[in-house]
Amino acid sequence: MVSNHRVGFGMGAASMTATWIWAASFYTAATFGYTYGVSGPIHYGFWGALMILFIYPFGRRFRKLAPNAHTLGELIHARHGSSSQLILAFSNVLGSVISLMVNFTAAGALVSVLSPLSFQTGVILAGVGVLYYTLWSGFRASVLTDFAQLVALMAIAIVIIPAVFFAMGGPSELVEGLKHVTPQQADFFSTDAILNQGAPFFVAVLAYAIGNQTISQRLFAVNEDHIKPTFITATVGYGAIVIGLGMIGLMALTLGVEPLNGDMNNLIPQMVSEYLPPFFIALFFILVIGSLSSTADSDLSALSALSALSAIMMADVYGKNIARGKADPRRMLLVGRLTMIIATVLGIVFASFSLDILVMLVFVGALWGAIVFPVIASCFCDRITNLAFTSSVLVAMVVFCMARFEWVPLEGISGLIFELLASIGGGVIIGLMVFGFLGRIAGLVAGVLAMLAMVVFATGELRDYTVLLASLTAYGTSTLVCVIMSLASRQPRFDFTTITDKVGHYDESLT
Repeated sequence: MVSNHRVGFGMGAASMTATWIWAASFYTAATFGYTYGVSGPIHYGFWGALMILFIYPFGRRFRKLAPNAHTLGELIHARHGSSSQLILAFSNVLGSVISLMVNFTAAGALVSVLSPLSFQTGVILAGVGVLYYTLWSGFRASVLTDFAQLVALMAIAIVIIPAVFFAMGGPSELVEGLKHVTPQQADFFSTDAILNQGAPFFVAVLAYAIGNQTISQRLFAVNEDHIKPTFITATVGYGAIVIGLGMIGLMALTLGVEPLNGDMNNLIPQMVSEYLPPFFIALFFILVIGSLSSTADSDLSALSALSALSAIMMADVYGKNIARGKADPRRMLLVGRLTMIIATVLGIVFASFSLDILVMLVFVGALWGAIVFPVIASCFCDRITNLAFTSSVLVAMVVFCMARFEWVPLEGISGLIFELLASIGGGVIIGLMVFGFLGRIAGLVAGVLAMLAMVVFATGELRDYTVLLASLTAYGTSTLVCVIMSLASRQPRFDFTTITDKVGHYDESLT
């Protein structure tokens, strides 16, 4: 599940970078460049890179509390018990299945544009291929293939991005084309891009950092002395490659290119196939297949113990709740492999529906956003209770859906209430980010100032940006409910020193 917690700096950084450069990084970065113009790729790549960086300060605490853990869920089980752990596990299972769907969808789009094969054929080929080698050796296979894939990603990206750029006319054509786009698309500080794209992705930074098991699994796998350089290197590598890929979407915008069949997922394959010779098209095919494979195999491993998805099912569901700490390692392995097969089938089925990638990403981000404060607070504060954790996440998800899908009108008193909750959420995000690097006092001050600033400047305006409002509301609601219920509880304070004894290696029973 975690390679004995001894993955070195080189392998760890390569695996983290390759895993995070998934199919959505390609397609969404280009979509944002095409939709929002100059600032689009910057917003997607920069905030996506920060999702890797911000696990680092909290990750040190996770490793200190549970040095032998395989998943974050195991730590939460030792802290609270089954209900809170299962909520975290469910969110990761759902997120990993959606991630599989996104990657297989990208594979289908790639195959359908660049070959005579159908979309569904591409989806099946990607699913079966990734499943085959991940079943072989789980997380080890994921890390080893990640290293090879990153080498290919970097080498090919260095060639592909400039090739497309100059084949489309180069810098002069880009500058000339900016005259034909809207003022907002030509503005590097576009408010439209910030409020509709940059801010929602900024809000998702902590959500993905804490909620995504593919990241936390590598946190527990990397040698503890190498955590900091591993995550800093991965942050820089991801940002550089993805921002470059997003520029292809910007070039398509300036040239007035229309996405094939109106599907934004076809934009990058369409640009490559139209402007590059067959050799470069073949290189691009390898590039995308490598990116989606590196993430898909990580999702599969996370769910059983072989990577991310398998690790969740093996450790969180079977190990802690079915076997109740007396797990048979061989049976765990079987559970993990069965999980991979079932997850692959589900990913292929959902991918065949060609659902909107961005809608899926936003929903998962909100789901993980609801757990951010309860998870972090549970690892630093001894007063957080299991009931407060569980209730805050469930209430936050309901309130998020009310705002995101406008189950209640976002106007008048109800709109004001959502904006106040969102203001609390904004303060929580800034506060936690500052707290992670500068400490509790600085985090509290920054959080309060950010919340007050949002109350002053966002009231009456934020309701016009539903995605941002709903995501911030998830943070604010979960924090408010968690704090109030924990302060009202009379349960004794938790002893953090007991966590290490509750989280151990499952293979000890074999020796």
